Amino acid sequence: MSPLLSARGLSMAYPGVRALDGVDLDVLPGESVAVMGASGSGKTTLLHLLAGILRPTAGTVTLATPAGPVGVHALDDAERSRLRREQLGFVFQQGLLLDELTALENVAVALMLNGVPRAAASEQAARWLAALGLAGLEDRRLGALSGGQAQRVAIARAQVTGARLLFADEPTGALDSRTGAEVLDLLLAAVAQGRTLVVVTHDAGVAARCDRVVTLSDGRVVADTRRAASAGATA
Repeated sequence: MSPLLSARGLSMAYPGVRALDGVDLDVLPGESVAVMGASGSGKTTLLHLLAGILRPTAGTVTLATPAGPVGVHALDDAERSRLRREQLGFVFQQGLLLDELTALENVAVALMLNGVPRAAASEQAARWLAALGLAGLEDRRLGALSGGQAQRVAIARAQVTGARLLFADEPTGALDSRTGAEVLDLLLAAVAQGRTLVVVTHDAGVAARCDRVVTLSDGRVVADTRRAASAGATA
């Protein structure tokens, strides 16, 4: 199976610090990959480089798209922004939602940025919120939602555009264990429906439910293991 996302020689250096050091990584379509490591190991930097949020000091990231493979960092800023809007979804620890917007508006804006008219975007957003257990809460702003509800809004926003690849950075880190498990259930349900997930986590319980665990130390991959049920796939 050809990778959906492929990194080769991926490095990131800051003055006096080498955050990532020559990482090679393939992510297959339809798998869930947990990235683990101690604080400062480079896991969030890796996620941001894979997603085209940061530009690497060296190395390449290639994304398989319907139009063919794309070198993510060969694109200019506007092209990378468009790629993220159209093909990638993001769920972060604090959601990175807009406080001044309602739950519905936070989801709909992802579609509107891609040119979908407001009425159609709102209709699709409402369907996603209902599917994730938020029917009746569409008009609430973030301050009136629980942490788990806000993360459900973030998951709806990440998927509403039809993104094939989801990136999540500590999506359960600020939640209690029960709510965190519910959020993880939703992310893994997206994988079961054909999406691909790369999740940065410090929680071994989260990692244990993913198909594959990639462990970083000092900016390098030191382990790459699969769950027994996924052992038939090729890393």
